[in-house]
Amino acid sequence: MAPIDPHSYTDSSHPFTTNISLSLYFDFSSSTIHGSALLTLPTPHSGSISLDARSLTIISVADPKTLTLLPFSLSSIIDPIKGQNLTVSLSNHSSFLISFSTSPSSSALQWLSPPQTFNKTLPFVYTQCQAIHARSIFPCQDTPAARICYSARLNVPRQLSAVMAARHVERRPPAAGEAAMACDDSLWCAEGRVVEEFVMEQPIPPYLFAFAVGELGFREVGPRTRVYAESVQSVLDSAAREFAGTEEMIRQGERLFGAYEWERFDLLVLPPSFPYGGMENPRMVFLTPTVIKGDASGAQVVAHELAHSWTGNLITNKTNEDFWLNEGFTTYAERRIVEVVQGEEIATLNIGIGWRGLNEEMERFKDNMEFTKLKTKQEGVDPDDIYSQVPYEKGFQFLWRIERQIGRPAFDDFLKKYIATFKFQSIDTETFLNFLKTNIPGIEKEIDLVTWTEGTGIPPDAYEPESNIYTKIVTLAHEFKLGRMPREDEVADWKGQEWELYLENVPKVVEASQVAALDARYRLAESKDYEVKVAFLQLAISSGCRDYYGEVEKTLKEVGRMKYLRPLYTALVQGVEKEESKILAKRLFAEARESYHPIAQGVVESILAKHL
Repeated sequence: MAPIDPHSYTDSSHPFTTNISLSLYFDFSSSTIHGSALLTLPTPHSGSISLDARSLTIISVADPKTLTLLPFSLSSIIDPIKGQNLTVSLSNHSSFLISFSTSPSSSALQWLSPPQTFNKTLPFVYTQCQAIHARSIFPCQDTPAARICYSARLNVPRQLSAVMAARHVERRPPAAGEAAMACDDSLWCAEGRVVEEFVMEQPIPPYLFAFAVGELGFREVGPRTRVYAESVQSVLDSAAREFAGTEEMIRQGERLFGAYEWERFDLLVLPPSFPYGGMENPRMVFLTPTVIKGDASGAQVVAHELAHSWTGNLITNKTNEDFWLNEGFTTYAERRIVEVVQGEEIATLNIGIGWRGLNEEMERFKDNMEFTKLKTKQEGVDPDDIYSQVPYEKGFQFLWRIERQIGRPAFDDFLKKYIATFKFQSIDTETFLNFLKTNIPGIEKEIDLVTWTEGTGIPPDAYEPESNIYTKIVTLAHEFKLGRMPREDEVADWKGQEWELYLENVPKVVEASQVAALDARYRLAESKDYEVKVAFLQLAISSGCRDYYGEVEKTLKEVGRMKYLRPLYTALVQGVEKEESKILAKRLFAEARESYHPIAQGVVESILAKHL
């Protein structure tokens, strides 16, 4: 084998799939999908071809024209990270049809029972395929080096509707003969079923494959933006208000980075169990409801996912080892959009929160500094286990360093040219560096590119942001250790971001009485802004304040976003009240586990395994 990606069985000597046509029958009663995938290659191929599969039952592989069965094998050993290698033997075939079923334990899918949804009446299912979970929905070359166009027919119960990160073609009754071996016609065409058809005409990496099925409604918020959510009026209305400024952000993105290539930019607010803040699925960004804060500040997450429309979706990292190419560029682009739309001060606070986060990651990885590099070695490593702020914030710092060196106008020209040159391609760090050196001659003499991309830790020429508000907040946070609480006139105009930055900079452990006094004055434990609430609860746990365990329990049971689960569970297992807080962590996970997405379950399990 000539692997191209440490997380995939894809072989570089085999052709890449260019198109996949999917027929998917959703069986909510068993939390499974019966499906078929027609994979098309650029030219006829003879010999074996390797695909990634995880938690899939492969029923058959056939020639799509004659339906003659083709030989296939599934590796008997299941790799804990990659899953199984599905090898298909082809004889001058340019396409082949695989029929399969998912399992209820598919790591990409979360099936929610009616009680787990907002409306409590109908079930819901959604995907999260980044980084390497598309293979648990359908067999594919599950590496971002491979880009596919696809079409999909989703057969769902009539009272539900489906959305995808693709163009919606139509909603119609099922037709006989179109299941393409996904299931029998009697099942496909049964009473009470409907087909939703979609097509994605631009080539995307498999991790951007996405759908959701449930009782969905929407609000129009702009000429190319709808906000979708479960059809609960209050959720839809508050989401529409929070994201009302989306079109202005798209326009600023186009001004900075070139044309928006994806036609629509719709948003889907998912149930609280969604494990990320947002996922940049093209045409339809997936969002956690925790970004609806009531003051439009949640739009910053939207700015980040929008920025991915250029950096990540249009130009993609070739493998997860170059993840910073997606996230460092997007963090930079997001802050440029925020600066124009919400002002320089807000962008600076953003950079400051990121700077704190980057420094904390250095502490987290102090025993394995490999993961503080931008260009990492990930052989034998699960990308979900090492997901961190490093590719985001160190990547941002690197690009900001280049901007400071050559000046913003020159860097803006460079960015536009970079995006235009590599759009719809997957590239690695070397490709970027070569392009940088070609287009900014002599840059390697002014900035140590090797230290930035291959060195561990934070380079000496990284930069903590400067602004009056930033300095004031950090100073107030340091004074807290000396027992001085901020006065009400000092925090009168603070929103969530200011409080978040303050709590991030307060010493990790203070007197329990100080924590209680701070909360008595500013009610941080019950903040509607989860960034503030979780930062405060972390401080409370690490300072041994048992009084807040009830609020910790409530928080861990009502949201599944890993940004909150990771620090709270970590604080509990490392807490001052070690035995009591460890017992609490174990009990909470046992009770809340089923409400978390499989990816989040895995992350919490690894935290508990390390410390318990």
